[in-house]
Amino acid sequence: RVLSDLSSGINAEYGVLRSWWNGVSKITCSDLVLPLFISEDDDAFEEIQSMPGVHRTGVLKLKGYLEPLVQLGLSSVLLFGVLNSDDTKDNRGSPADDPHGPVIKSVRMLRKEFPTLLVTCDVCLCEYTSHGHCGLLDKQGLIMNGPSIERIAEVALSYAKAGAHVVAPSDMLDNRIAAIKSKLSKEHPLDKVTIMSYSTKFSSNMYGPFRDACKSGPAFGDRKCYQLPCGSSSIGLLTADRDVEEGADILMVKPGMFYLDVLRGIKEAHPNHLLAVYQVSGEYVMLHDYGNKSGNLQKIVCESLFSLKRAGADILLSYFTPMVLQWLKENGGVLTP
Repeated sequence: RVLSDLSSGINAEYGVLRSWWNGVSKITCSDLVLPLFISEDDDAFEEIQSMPGVHRTGVLKLKGYLEPLVQLGLSSVLLFGVLNSDDTKDNRGSPADDPHGPVIKSVRMLRKEFPTLLVTCDVCLCEYTSHGHCGLLDKQGLIMNGPSIERIAEVALSYAKAGAHVVAPSDMLDNRIAAIKSKLSKEHPLDKVTIMSYSTKFSSNMYGPFRDACKSGPAFGDRKCYQLPCGSSSIGLLTADRDVEEGADILMVKPGMFYLDVLRGIKEAHPNHLLAVYQVSGEYVMLHDYGNKSGNLQKIVCESLFSLKRAGADILLSYFTPMVLQWLKENGGVLTP
């Protein structure tokens, strides 16, 4: 066969030929996870200025917001708590597992009102600590890894006991998966909760709108001592290896589009693990802005998601989920290139 003669295999006249080549690069409702910002104000429904179309939602408004999305096929959500004031934050992130706080109240409501919805809780301390870092600090302002992962494990256990199907530690501290597994094994049935590890989370410039949404920016310094350097792919593979060894059920790469090589490398190294990718707030804003200005928002968003699937992602965490669900309904439940 002449290698340059490939058009016969992708003849656009025969759609099924192109669908065979597309393979895994198709999107269905079950691929999508919707991140939700849960406000401490139960009646809140306020648009986040830096993220058009995305809201902070109180638990009393959550049911009304989600009902039409569930009818469209929404199958999974990821919860982040948002405090209205810094006054209740402290150095150990006590509000994170407050039984009357936004996350635990929302988990209980969602399990009752939407029994088929998979509920995932982000597990971190940055939204709840007075210093805005993802762990506990010593007197010099440095992360104390041992006490931090013990605290992270406590929060994960609280979410599991509240009814979360999945806990997703995003702190990137060493050995927190093992700490969570150990804590759960002693106090909660391990087969009742899945661990989705933010195994490969880079120190990215694409998180700004999220930090606005969650009011979780660090009070000083940055998070480069525990998030990964953006120029390295090998360190991302090593952290995924570590989390697999410690018992993570699902791996994740964050952000998405800038790290497709890492996504592919992890999928090849761990083909038997589910792999999630988080299309982060900066990616959302960038695509949303250009998509609207060009008049091709649907095509641009779908192309971005196809690229993530093509690189190896099984699960897509995206703020575009409500739009994609509507596009899926209009296209028979499946989107293909």
